[in-house]
Amino acid sequence: MKTFYILLLAGLLFSQPGQAQTYSLEQLEAAFLQNNYMLIASRFQVNQADAEIVQEKLWENPTLSISEVNLWSNQTSEQFARLFGNYGRTQQIAVDLEQLIETAGKRKKRVAIRSLEKNDAVYEYEELMRELRKDLRQAYNELYVITNDLAKLQESVAVFANLSETFKRQAASQNVSKADWLRIQSELVTMEKDQVDLQAELIEAIGVLQALTSMPSISVEQLSFVEMPQKLNRVVPLDARQQAYENNLGIKRQKNQQLIADKELELALANRKPDLTVQVNYDRGGNIMQDFFGLGVSMDLPLFNRNKGNIKVAQYQIEEERANRSAIEIALDTRLASLTSQLMHYRQTLDRWSNLDLDAESKMLENYHKNMLSKQITLLEFIDFTQAWRASYQSMLEIQKNYLNTYEELQFVVGNDF
Repeated sequence: MKTFYILLLAGLLFSQPGQAQTYSLEQLEAAFLQNNYMLIASRFQVNQADAEIVQEKLWENPTLSISEVNLWSNQTSEQFARLFGNYGRTQQIAVDLEQLIETAGKRKKRVAIRSLEKNDAVYEYEELMRELRKDLRQAYNELYVITNDLAKLQESVAVFANLSETFKRQAASQNVSKADWLRIQSELVTMEKDQVDLQAELIEAIGVLQALTSMPSISVEQLSFVEMPQKLNRVVPLDARQQAYENNLGIKRQKNQQLIADKELELALANRKPDLTVQVNYDRGGNIMQDFFGLGVSMDLPLFNRNKGNIKVAQYQIEEERANRSAIEIALDTRLASLTSQLMHYRQTLDRWSNLDLDAESKMLENYHKNMLSKQITLLEFIDFTQAWRASYQSMLEIQKNYLNTYEELQFVVGNDF
């Protein structure tokens, strides 16, 4: 009985008609973060930076040297105690063990520099992620506009295709002039050409989406645009400039470069102090003692090279980074002002157009069509209205796309989603 219910349930499941999954922008971004190969490759750079930090923390390996080993002896050889068995009575050998000890915290300073360089790798990854995500969102906005434009254009194409057939028959019966039919035909050709252009733009935009999400089978029919009206009503927060100075990746990377320059100067100053090499050696038969154990230390004498050139280079690097910081801040303020001003103008235009009744305009197109067929208006009046209606609709869609894309550009510059 249990097996019967399982088979029945399976039959019901497999008998349901398949439906293609729809994707919202949030789901597309999740797929992008998980599957995009450029991001995956960039993550390895962060892992490499971690490995470099681990490597920098390690001490230098000690140096072991074996020398003064005689393979034979002569008549002047002294007799020593045997090493093992009967071997070693005339065997001489010297063993040295050396270990470099860095002074002035040089190793810790290099570790600090590598840690800051890892921050650079993290910022590069974040910048790539944000830039590609901006491209994904703008491609999504493009598809939203194209699909709406294409849908309205198809309405007009259907109307003019029907008119073309009607006027062709009427012109053949000499009920209307052939010039009127040719005028409708030329308008239809222009619309069909616009339709082909829009379809080409749609293919290009969906290709961007497919590449960024690594989902080559996704189609525009699977996209959900239910949240787009809400996105068209977003506003810029009053603290956008403060957020930019806190989150802008250019500012973050510049601060990090300043810290690296400071640490490079500290390392250059530390390199003025010589390192020590501690030695432990053993000598058999090479000294006044038969078995000699000794200790030693060596160091460079900082008489001629006090690392002055590298210190000066590090100081100049700090000054250069300070100048770069000022330039980046000025460029950021200019960019923020430009984008904010553009958004304000787009917002004002969209607010003025918010009362437009697009459904009423579509019905008006139908009424004009009927009035033209009943000869209450002329063909030229109908074509003029159609062209004006399409031009106004395209202008509205263009402003919507510009607003959405500029908003994404502003969020990218700020370095944070509002």
